[in-house]
Amino acid sequence: MEPARTAASPTPKGATVARVAIIGGGPAGYEAALVASQLGAEVTLIEATGTGGACVLSDCVPSKTFIAASNVLTEIHESAAMGVGAVDTTIDAKAVNGRVRRLATQQSADIAEKVVAAGVDIVYGHGALRVDQQYNYVHELRVTPLEGEAYDMDCDIVLLCTGATPRTLPSAPVDGERILSWRQLYDLDELPEHLVVVGSGVTGAEFASAYLAMGSEVTLISSRDRVMPHEDADAAETVGKVFRKRGMDIRNHSRAAAARRTETGVEVELDDGTVVTGSHALICVGSIPNSGELGLGEYGVTVDERGFIPVDKVSRTNVPGVYAAGDVTGVHALASVAAMQGRIAIWHALGEAVRPLKLANVAANVFTDPELASVGVSQSDVDAGKADCRVVLLPLSSNPRAKMVDRTEGFVKLFAWNSSGIVAGGVVVASRASELITPIALAVEQRLTVEQLARTLTIYPSLSGSIAEAARQLMEY
Repeated sequence: MEPARTAASPTPKGATVARVAIIGGGPAGYEAALVASQLGAEVTLIEATGTGGACVLSDCVPSKTFIAASNVLTEIHESAAMGVGAVDTTIDAKAVNGRVRRLATQQSADIAEKVVAAGVDIVYGHGALRVDQQYNYVHELRVTPLEGEAYDMDCDIVLLCTGATPRTLPSAPVDGERILSWRQLYDLDELPEHLVVVGSGVTGAEFASAYLAMGSEVTLISSRDRVMPHEDADAAETVGKVFRKRGMDIRNHSRAAAARRTETGVEVELDDGTVVTGSHALICVGSIPNSGELGLGEYGVTVDERGFIPVDKVSRTNVPGVYAAGDVTGVHALASVAAMQGRIAIWHALGEAVRPLKLANVAANVFTDPELASVGVSQSDVDAGKADCRVVLLPLSSNPRAKMVDRTEGFVKLFAWNSSGIVAGGVVVASRASELITPIALAVEQRLTVEQLARTLTIYPSLSGSIAEAARQLMEY
């Protein structure tokens, strides 16, 4: 008889192929499936909505596609100063939303084709852990296909990556017509005349920015003193100023108590009794992890008070052989992080060398216009004395390329450790901050010094020139 092995041990040459079951086909799930197949495992991917999961079909891909269309309008609207004018700009909301849905569906199909070509067995349906009191390093799942009878399957490794669902408010029930979650926006045939966005975090700010550019009147309800309160204060304030300059009504220090339909639209009641009227309301108040139907409690997998599955830096849960990745873990709700968590889980489970996830090096971007990107040490860390860094902030108003394209709202901020001169982090506010943050993220990851960054030749003129200039200002001769 083959000796028992831990789920984290590699399958010995000539031994039975490791069986990997992945519940959830988003970035964490499908990237993990590709890695597992590459390493020779027998892989089953269980997904209820479609390959790519909610990220591809209803969240990240659709929202960024819609935002891309809104960015085109911003470029048009703000081109007059460059001597270029546009006449009769039209917006076909049905066509825009149709393109959004088509692109998401095609992306899902492309991912499915890639996963199947890699030898992964995709089951469209649901999966849950079945009680196995002794585990014996073999786990049992109950699989319920969307079509056909439920069945049980054994596996050596389980990866849970079921994502999260938009949180709703009992006092603001979404109906898909006037009071909406962000997954329901693409079903509208017309743009909202006046959109009231409840919640000024990343999702709320992104949609408020996009619909404002599309021509909707937008009111943004923010419970804090600024939009995106968890982002860099300088960056959030800069983005907020641009929003107001373009006509957005931002209600800071306000909290929505209720939202209800009227004969002509919606009313959003604030906790101070103020009523904001609009044609539609968008509820952006966070997400709830999809962990309730996985049989976790019965199986002994720890779940925190909010429903998230705690994991360590190699994606392990408290049960041997059971891993979790993506939004269901409560770690950064980013597709890039989810995908890396999934890969790390499989590398670790199949005995490969693995580098634990280092969240301090994760670059994040808010797709407002202008965008807001950040990586590494934050200004709040420096201000609180947690990071001994020197800082420089260069406004884009001094950058020649920004002047040429007339997009000078924003800045580049760079942090360097005082002790070593190594780049510690950075913040970028710019029309394409998601592209500009990469060289800073590379410097943080590879522990480059500001001198090394400063001596890197950049294109002139370019927005990236401000990164090298910031590094030059941080050098100590």
